[in-house]
Amino acid sequence: MRSWLLLIASLALMAQPGVAQPPAALTDYSPAHSQAELQWEARFKAMPDPANISGYDKYLSAWPHNAGTERDHQDAQWILNKFKQWGWDARIETFYVLLPWPKERQVEMVSPKVFKASLEEPPVAGDSTSSQQKEQLPTYNMYSADGDVTAPLVYVNYGMEADYKQLARMGISVKGAIVIARYGQVWRGLKPKLAGEHGAVGCLIYSDPRDDGYWKGDVFPKGPWRPDEGVQRGSVMDITLYPGDPLTPGWGATKDAKRLALKDAATITKIPVLPLSYADAQPLLAALTGPVVPEGWRGALPITYHIGPGPAKVHLKVLSDWKIRPIDDVIAKIPGTTDPDEWVIRGNHHDAWVNGAQDPLSGLTAELEEARALGELVKAGWKPQRTIIYCAWDGEEPALLGSTEWAEEHAAELQQHAVAYINSDSNGRGYLEASGSPSLQQFIDEVANDVQDPEKGISVEKRLFLRLITQAKTDADRKKLREARELKIGVLGSGSDYSAFIDHLGIPSLDLGYGGVADGGIYHSIYDDFYWYSHFGDPGFVYGKTLAQTAGSAVMRLADADLLPFNFDDLASAATDYLNQVKTDMTNERNRIHEQDLEVADGAYAATADPRQHEVPPKIEPLPPFLSFAPLENAVANLERSAKAYHAELNRAHASGGAPLADASLNQVNRILTESERSLTLPSGLPKRPWYKNELYAPGFYLGYDAQTLPAIHQEIEQKDWKGADEEIVVVSQVVNHEADLIESAATELKQAIH
Repeated sequence: MRSWLLLIASLALMAQPGVAQPPAALTDYSPAHSQAELQWEARFKAMPDPANISGYDKYLSAWPHNAGTERDHQDAQWILNKFKQWGWDARIETFYVLLPWPKERQVEMVSPKVFKASLEEPPVAGDSTSSQQKEQLPTYNMYSADGDVTAPLVYVNYGMEADYKQLARMGISVKGAIVIARYGQVWRGLKPKLAGEHGAVGCLIYSDPRDDGYWKGDVFPKGPWRPDEGVQRGSVMDITLYPGDPLTPGWGATKDAKRLALKDAATITKIPVLPLSYADAQPLLAALTGPVVPEGWRGALPITYHIGPGPAKVHLKVLSDWKIRPIDDVIAKIPGTTDPDEWVIRGNHHDAWVNGAQDPLSGLTAELEEARALGELVKAGWKPQRTIIYCAWDGEEPALLGSTEWAEEHAAELQQHAVAYINSDSNGRGYLEASGSPSLQQFIDEVANDVQDPEKGISVEKRLFLRLITQAKTDADRKKLREARELKIGVLGSGSDYSAFIDHLGIPSLDLGYGGVADGGIYHSIYDDFYWYSHFGDPGFVYGKTLAQTAGSAVMRLADADLLPFNFDDLASAATDYLNQVKTDMTNERNRIHEQDLEVADGAYAATADPRQHEVPPKIEPLPPFLSFAPLENAVANLERSAKAYHAELNRAHASGGAPLADASLNQVNRILTESERSLTLPSGLPKRPWYKNELYAPGFYLGYDAQTLPAIHQEIEQKDWKGADEEIVVVSQVVNHEADLIESAATELKQAIH
């Protein structure tokens, strides 16, 4: 089914045994109209050309183009000219954001021996752009606090909260120390955040070869993995509070915008932090003594990993220029015909940490090829019903700057007009990776069913489904997958340009890409360039074509859907899963604390501790009270009933053979549907971080990019604020009840329209 657009005849072409088909079109379009829609989409899918995508990538990755640089501005102008060449109404919108660049960077061990980290990445023979040292962004973490500290070194594994609990059990404190953590497991910005909260005065983050180097496979240039002197740059801004310009939270960073004082910018780290290669990290780690690390903390360097503190003492210095710099969003438009005030928005960023052939250009170049193809369709006579807006964002890498500032500046317009936002970022060989609003799950599953995998000759939907079957751990899991058949999409947190749309404004969103086969370790390094990507990422750029076909088809279906393709059964099912998860988490936490307290009281920790090691038993913790989830249980049940009522009306319309609806009635149903994600937000936002307004999903307070469902409730539970958790259960239940009422009104409107 093509987003509830097509008639029964076209459904039969793609029907699969055992797959429930959604209702057919609700308006009186003729079979000829439906066939024309199929033909337009078929023409579009035939247009994306891997040679074009390769050409765009080679040009844009020819030089480093980090946000705010002259090359970045030149690239924006080049992209603008391409959109205009293809017939789009395009412009550049400039914002002025805080973009600190490093002035001084030092990491040196001062005792027990002297060692100075190079903090540089060397060129690789045969890879021409890796030698552009003068144009390359230095190895640093943007939005690190300035600082000049000398202190003992402590190894903290991945620097997660669980790691600090383990250190406490070992009687080791990081107060007054510089910590060294390995990249991985959680978003990098949480590592200095947690280190500072535990009293550390500085933070180093390195790439361990077990996670990102020779332990995984051959290193670049022989293979795709990070070489010993490769460094992962990246922002350490506290994105869990808010993304975007640190000085303009909640409003657009225009030239004359009001700005916070730098000292009041809550998202800037409290301690200095720098990234390291594993070549630079090894001498520091080798100089540590103290306890040998637990088995799960051991990397792949040829040393015995110790925790410290000391005797290694390290000097760390970071000094940045803290300047306001311009960034350029490219915004291009194809006006809609019948519904021009309804907007389908598509975006990918164009700035990179260095050359960025994979991140972000593998996604941007697919978007550009979509734009070229859609422009050709318009010239050939295709007229989308809704307005299509394509965006090439700037400043994503530092802090989702371009998309966030644009969304904040145009918030009122977007909340009135935006139907959906479709995002992409990096792309490569492999499987479809889709996350987004649960109400769009069936929609993107249908799109994926009609896109062919370039290497396997089957649909990308089927390939992903079969992968999930082979990866399932139990027969019960496999049976469940086969019975459901519809693929579940992931939950969006943050970390890419969808964040302002779904988290802040409540606009239904999808994040699409391919990957999982061509993995490698050049992320945010000078080796993320055309040589690496054309050899390892997507040789032939065939998955660039596949992404263009996938995202472009989704745009076309949303732009031409008579009835917007939201499935609220999937939303209700997701809400049920979220509720069950938070209840399970709460039960597990009570059981954990109960058992731990029993073992402390029984003396189990003292009896089993190694007398030659310093081990500290955990403290007795108060047992959490039972929370009352009844209001939320009732609200989710209400949502399930409303979703079934709406689906029943769709089925009734389907059974009627597509009886005609008045345009006014259809417009009213669509107007209600566009509010469905908005109604999941609250103007007051989440506790302690009001920028995030979606009550069903957000980046976790201590998860970074990763999504946390029912975030307000989870957040209070994590902080052991049981009264606050009870209060948030009531608040979230009110939001869910409001959503249920809105869906019920859509069902009622649809029922009346069918008569």
